[in-house]
Amino acid sequence: MNTKIGFIVGSLRKDSNNLKTAQTFAKLLPDGVEANFIEIGNLPFYNEDLEVPGKVPESWTNFRNEIQKMDGILFFTPEYNRSMPAVLKNALDVGSRPFGENQWDGKPAAVVSVAPRGIAGFGANHALRQSLVFLNMPVMQQPEAYIGNFDSLLNEDGTFVEDTKNFFKVIIDSYLDFFNKLTK
Repeated sequence: MNTKIGFIVGSLRKDSNNLKTAQTFAKLLPDGVEANFIEIGNLPFYNEDLEVPGKVPESWTNFRNEIQKMDGILFFTPEYNRSMPAVLKNALDVGSRPFGENQWDGKPAAVVSVAPRGIAGFGANHALRQSLVFLNMPVMQQPEAYIGNFDSLLNEDGTFVEDTKNFFKVIIDSYLDFFNKLTK
């Protein structure tokens, strides 16, 4: 049986740096570990008034079911105004409701923040971690995954330089060690 890791990308841009990073991470996963990219851009904003029979948006139900099937979650986030994007926070809210049916509960997580400049999404990374604590998701602490100065990490063909891919592999290996300690 494969281990299913949900990949949630907090940027909706078609060619986002976070998506490129997540796709590279997915290619570096070992055999037996499957990346499942979970769409969050189609989720209506969470509104408790819709949390009644006959009104729950189908996209919420589908999203919750997808999260439930995952063994762990990797989050990839840009930084907007020193925090995570609204679409990512909305996904956390949708997946944690209705009260008592938190689909995130107990799923080992890691946060990777990707930014065009040197601060590397520090604010978003920690804002996201704050919410994950409340959602009862154990989050890998080390190594921290801040990917800054994005353009300097790419070859001319748009692929990541070897040193960067090696760092990504360290993050993946550390996450899987963390994951295995929690789930075995």
